Amino acid sequence: MSEFLEIPTWPLSLPFRTFENEGEVVVPPHWHKEIEIIYVVEGTVTIGYRQKLFQVHEGEIFVFASGETHYFLASPHSKRRVFQFDLSLFRNGMIQHLEMHELPQQFQQAHFHSVMWPSQTQEIMRATLDQLFIEMMQCPIGYEYAITSLLLKIAVLYYREIPKINEKNQDSFVEATVNQEALERLNEVFIYIETQFDTPITLDEVANVVGFSPYYFARFFKKHTGQTFVQFLTAYRINQAKYILANEKCPMIEVAERAGFHSVKTFHHVFKEQVGISPLKFQKAIFGNKSH
Repeated sequence: MSEFLEIPTWPLSLPFRTFENEGEVVVPPHWHKEIEIIYVVEGTVTIGYRQKLFQVHEGEIFVFASGETHYFLASPHSKRRVFQFDLSLFRNGMIQHLEMHELPQQFQQAHFHSVMWPSQTQEIMRATLDQLFIEMMQCPIGYEYAITSLLLKIAVLYYREIPKINEKNQDSFVEATVNQEALERLNEVFIYIETQFDTPITLDEVANVVGFSPYYFARFFKKHTGQTFVQFLTAYRINQAKYILANEKCPMIEVAERAGFHSVKTFHHVFKEQVGISPLKFQKAIFGNKSH
């Protein structure tokens, strides 16, 4: 199984799970089709997301829409609750008129950090997450209905209360949210990338791995990820570089090589273009923050 593509195992009869992570748990860049909600219950958690690092403080909530790459840095003396659920929960024919992609778009277009939400909406979401956690931990009779009801309540908040942003995010699933076969093909692609990203990779090579023609593979990858293969590979390498820079102090030539860039000049150019600052400034900002 690819380490980059996370496919959760559901402990209940529903495609939902929740658990707690201590702040010392470091999570490298990964990608999954499920919605993920992070609720910080102690301390401050540092999250890498959309080319930036975010400090999420106690009582705050951070949400990843379907298929958005993210990672967690070491955040000592903190604790976070993680809630993951598949949007297939809402595709039971109960509401016939809704478009298949309408709810995913609500999450993709919403403000992902609760500091941007109305205070009353934050309170409702915290109370809902607390109740979800209790239902999952205790599983009292009727917990399936209770969990479904609480997740529907969250969906309503996204339709009615949580403000939207204009930022367009390319790093997300498009079709693969409802296509298990596509996820299996993507899993093969990601495994290949994970083992080869520090070497030159061509679209033809990866197409051959999954048994597609280059033309068909290019269309397949764009359809199911929203990105061209080259865009995705570049973003993957940049995420690897950011993760190295955030966790280790090492020469830029080493970071470039380990992230798959065989020219430091190219690495600097692409990193600054993607992230907005140079790799050195990115590293200094992180270790400067850790020193306070």
